[in-house]
Amino acid sequence: MATFPGTVLRPFDPEPSKCPGDLIGAPRCSGQNCDIYTHAVTVISSWKPLMYVKYHDLHGGEQESRKSNYADLANKYYDLVTGFYEYGWGDSFHFAGGYPGETSREAIKRHQHFMALQLGLKKGMKVLDVGCGIGGPLIEIARFSSTSITGLTNNDYHVSRGKEHIFSAGLSEQCCSLKGDFMNMPIADNTFDAAYAIQATCYAPEAQGVYSEVYRVLKPGQYFALDEWCLTDRFDPNNAKHLTAKAEIELGDGLPDIRTTRQCVQAMKDAGFEVIFAKDLAQDFPCPWYQTMDPNYFSWANFQCTRPGRIITRAILILFLSGQYTRVPPYCPSRQRGSLQRPNECL
Repeated sequence: MATFPGTVLRPFDPEPSKCPGDLIGAPRCSGQNCDIYTHAVTVISSWKPLMYVKYHDLHGGEQESRKSNYADLANKYYDLVTGFYEYGWGDSFHFAGGYPGETSREAIKRHQHFMALQLGLKKGMKVLDVGCGIGGPLIEIARFSSTSITGLTNNDYHVSRGKEHIFSAGLSEQCCSLKGDFMNMPIADNTFDAAYAIQATCYAPEAQGVYSEVYRVLKPGQYFALDEWCLTDRFDPNNAKHLTAKAEIELGDGLPDIRTTRQCVQAMKDAGFEVIFAKDLAQDFPCPWYQTMDPNYFSWANFQCTRPGRIITRAILILFLSGQYTRVPPYCPSRQRGSLQRPNECL
């Protein structure tokens, strides 16, 4: 979490039902792209996942290409996986450490409450969710804190899906989803009373750029809470196994590069923030954030995330995409399926 000093300049007050830009919460649609599984299948069969895989080192890509095409990389990735994420993960695409007896979704919601508490959110505050996905954290934090939250995402389907979730939650007058690049936010300076990002800015081509944009749209003196994917000090750049795991994670999660904790903290300072709290939260919990990916993990509450659940899901997916019982063209190469499953082992 970070803050920076200063005086309030050029406050911006959007209408209660609107956010900066074209972002009014929309009713649930009844037409194209409303069904997450239809969307996922359409993307896989028509988009050809090779266009995503080509960016990565393991398939001849280069890090600089991923960074320069970060928006295209992230969009192709989320076009491919969003439907499957909703099935297995729910509406919040991030991890959280947990306690015995706590489901992964309960742990995720508790983590969202923790972020809100770190920011000291109060009713009437205007908050920015940087990289909001389909709006799960945004909705939970808005309910928990009674704040007005603008979610920013660069993916068209996420904007559409987020508006549906916001409308269904009855929060259209309080929250909204905005399409925009977090490296160049379509938002005026000094707009928000607080901002947070939950495992989202790792998709930025370089950290200082996105942190600087958050700094710009925050009112001076306000807080930014950041939950970032980082490489810890245990990562050895000279260890071949570490490098392979890093590359597999980048491939499977649509990342241009994974930065170290030291790089992220320094980038925050370089963007102008005063870092007042920085900690590896993964060390605080008896149940690790990656527990649902452990081969020995089993839970009926999270069955779809267990090894048997993943095997069954994969079998159904292969059958469904084979075209044997559907009209979907038979295009889902094993390499693409592996591209999304192999990173679980590396994580």
